[in-house]
Amino acid sequence: MSEQAEIGIIGGSGFYSFLDDVTEVTVETPYGPPSDTLFLGETGGRRVAFLPRHGRGHHLPPNRINYRANLWALRSVGVRQVIAPCAVGGLQPQFGPGALVVPDQLVDRTKSRQQTFFDGQPLADGSVPQVVHVAFADPYCEGGRQAALRAARGKGWEAVDGGTMCVIEGPRFSTRAESRWHAAQGWAVVGMTGHPEAILARELELCYSSLALVTDLDAGAEAGEGVSHEEVLRVFGENIGRLREVLFDAVRELPALDERKCECGSALGGLEPGITLP
Repeated sequence: MSEQAEIGIIGGSGFYSFLDDVTEVTVETPYGPPSDTLFLGETGGRRVAFLPRHGRGHHLPPNRINYRANLWALRSVGVRQVIAPCAVGGLQPQFGPGALVVPDQLVDRTKSRQQTFFDGQPLADGSVPQVVHVAFADPYCEGGRQAALRAARGKGWEAVDGGTMCVIEGPRFSTRAESRWHAAQGWAVVGMTGHPEAILARELELCYSSLALVTDLDAGAEAGEGVSHEEVLRVFGENIGRLREVLFDAVRELPALDERKCECGSALGGLEPGITLP
């Protein structure tokens, strides 16, 4: 039981220190090692597996994260629902530093990331995934989104219900022209890690939702020097305690597996992917 969990959290280093009776677990996957070991523990009566997205010490930039290994590792320990907090830039003036957005859509502008488990390429054990096309019209689990919104509002944080997250390759920030283009599309925030996490979770039939903390107005949203790494870290640090409280309340708000009303758990629609899911 100590090496099993029902809920996964993918986020910045340090969240796991607030879990009870933490067990550190190393998981091997067909896709190589995940970003770090998993930290399994309990909060609010729920078993949680925490994975530092960038590794301890934040040594992995967004474009080098092994997203497939991360999601596979979480499912391997029993996780079926994932909450993924992240830092983002605001693309609209009303989404300034300190705002919390619970997105309902995303736009993928990444360039070089492995975005599927089902690419027809043989794995090390000789199995060959079939090519499977998974519905992705609504990329986030609605049950998870509503749990996050209830948790945020319960803490007095007027979280934004919905909005589009634009995901860029990174690790560089956007040019001013790119930022203005993103804003002109009406997209709410821009980040670097929300994809392919979302689609890989869907392919593994996991519920996935995001808590996007705005740390800055992106380069085209205001006049000035543009985004700086130092400013992002400063605003994130100022809000980390509050975000942590909301995150763990959201864990408690998630429905039990047999009470989920979403279709995430049947995303493959009975299709045989050619590989055995963990």
